[in-house]
Amino acid sequence: MSDDPETARQIEELAADDRPLLVLDVDDVVLEFIRPFPHFLKSRGFGLTLASFRLTGNITETASGRLIEQPEVTALLGEFFDAQADWQSITDGAEDALAALSDSAEIVLLTAMPHKHRVVRRAHLDALGLPYPLLTTEMAKGPAVAKLRGNKGRPVAFVDDQPSNLVSVQNSVADAYLFHLMADNSLRAFLPPPDGVRVVEDWRDGAPKIASALGL
Repeated sequence: MSDDPETARQIEELAADDRPLLVLDVDDVVLEFIRPFPHFLKSRGFGLTLASFRLTGNITETASGRLIEQPEVTALLGEFFDAQADWQSITDGAEDALAALSDSAEIVLLTAMPHKHRVVRRAHLDALGLPYPLLTTEMAKGPAVAKLRGNKGRPVAFVDDQPSNLVSVQNSVADAYLFHLMADNSLRAFLPPPDGVRVVEDWRDGAPKIASALGL
């Protein structure tokens, strides 16, 4: 598991902070993704069927019925992220929860997306009133969370909807408090969380548990 040098550069730019650390995924944790994305696809002539929790193999061209391949999926995701301000809203309860937690924790947003989309996402988060630092990564999230924590041993909580990211952080920061939060709980059947991860239904359920874990 290697670091993403651009992510490391972004971390270096952050102001020093020794408060408890809360690291959050963005899509389907802070911003809606899986609800608006099918509407975006429909506007481009495609349809999404979630027969499994992956996009490739589940997106069809509406006119022909053709399943599209990975390169086309990647291109559509890029278009979606370029236009995210038109589609992505704040997940239910996130704004209030983060405002309360930010009084006594350092909150950092860590999103797995190509770095080229960072400027657009930063502007959209600012417009939504979510001023927390944003890091992008094109590699595993675990090393980034370890680097964010620093060497002071401060408590860390990490929230994501993707089990692979939770496992990555579990492997890099053994004592991190891990939370599985999904904007659309109907998809949980596809994504059972790994051992050692706390499942929360939404931000109202999760915020007090995160605060307690971090000793806030």
